[in-house]
Amino acid sequence: MANILIVDDDPAVQITIRLLLERAGHHVTVAGDGHKGLALFEASPFDLLFLDIFMPGMDGLETMRHIRALAPAIPIIVISGRSITPDAHAEPDFLKMATKLGAVASLQKPFRADALLAAVSGCLDAGKPEGPDVSTGRR
Repeated sequence: MANILIVDDDPAVQITIRLLLERAGHHVTVAGDGHKGLALFEASPFDLLFLDIFMPGMDGLETMRHIRALAPAIPIIVISGRSITPDAHAEPDFLKMATKLGAVASLQKPFRADALLAAVSGCLDAGKPEGPDVSTGRR
């Protein structure tokens, strides 16, 4: 399946995403911050990234900026535990902001397993080239 990089500073989130993705057949690499995630990304090819927006050191938006410079087409799913609220005096909707800056999808923590797997499938399917499937001969 896919080679996926998770960049999140919360060990519980790392384990949860890793288990869900590995059970679905994906190969998973984990980084605890943006600097480590960027170094791993530069060292190995990945098909998809999960980026937490709020991390110490290099946050997810800054990490995404660097990743986009290296690989503009790689799908990125941003995740955040900050609340989304319609209150005009609250902080901005960082998930929406991240999608405007280049993330393909976003997930609000806590997320459901089916929502995470659907986001992964959608991102990976969108990246597949059009044309016949040579493994089955079907289109």
